[in-house]
Amino acid sequence: MKKLFAFFALIAIISLACNLPASGTSNGPSSQAISQLIVTPDPKASVTPTPFMPVGTSLPTNEQGTPQPTATPSATPTSEVQPTLQIADDIVTILLLGSDWRPESGYRTDTILLVAINKKTGGTSVVSFPRDLYVTLPGYRQERINVAQPLGGFELTQKTFQYNFGFTPDYYLLTNFQGFVSIINSLGGIDIYVPWELYDTCSLPAQDSSGKCSVGPGQVHMDGDTALWYARSRYSTSDFDRTRRAQDIMKATFYKLMSLNAIARAPELYNSFTRNVETNLPLDVIISLGRFTPDLAANSDKIHQYAIGSADVWAWITPQGAQVLLPNPDKIQPMLFEALNVK
Repeated sequence: MKKLFAFFALIAIISLACNLPASGTSNGPSSQAISQLIVTPDPKASVTPTPFMPVGTSLPTNEQGTPQPTATPSATPTSEVQPTLQIADDIVTILLLGSDWRPESGYRTDTILLVAINKKTGGTSVVSFPRDLYVTLPGYRQERINVAQPLGGFELTQKTFQYNFGFTPDYYLLTNFQGFVSIINSLGGIDIYVPWELYDTCSLPAQDSSGKCSVGPGQVHMDGDTALWYARSRYSTSDFDRTRRAQDIMKATFYKLMSLNAIARAPELYNSFTRNVETNLPLDVIISLGRFTPDLAANSDKIHQYAIGSADVWAWITPQGAQVLLPNPDKIQPMLFEALNVK
């Protein structure tokens, strides 16, 4: 039962946290070491656009008033179908989707992670997909990848991944931010190594007179609301740095969950997960994969982490003025092949 819960906790918290993170067990790697495994930190990274431009942001226009790129795009969208990726039969793929759902406002899946697990060895890969990837939604149009699930459910999401990346995810988990906050709080918070100060707009009690909060550098204890703000802050840093921070949170939460205190509170946490997670993952698959959880917690080298970063995309502005990221297949496909054939 503990193994089953721990695996379910691992999968659920990955999607709840919007990525992976630090340390809660004495024999695990330090949070500082883990934070350097995923995306190379870049404190000078330029700010990248959010799915809908922040208030007060505008683009240069031509004489007709049409928004213009700040630089000549190096690529334009293509409707070419990617060749099918060859994936070993022993690999199970699970798409983790974190929604920004709010009452009466719909949602987008601003967190998109792919988990590939080798059913024989327990080797695991985690791949982060930027929410602004501009892809073809088969049967619909070209659009950001984060609207596939709300537009056509998991069926359209599967078709989108097959069309654009050459493989079809087997399963999915979808959750929201409210559940994440409650779970972090039920654990008593998490400890995260912050490599440099983050100062950004927030709506937390700790905000200053300008409506901003700051954390770090160094080890920081975060409650659920602070961890969610840390994962999703997007006005003072790049979206790629946002991915790194979210991954840090995910691992920190996983190791905290694997601590004895968290296991002892399994019923309480399990109830929180089941209230906040939508999935098509069958119980028999969870049970089958659950046996690998203790080994993953003790051997972090079995978790291989990838992220589609700035070197793997082209920044582009659509004719309508939307700032998006075009996938570079020559960079992304080899990465996915490696991740989806984890040993």
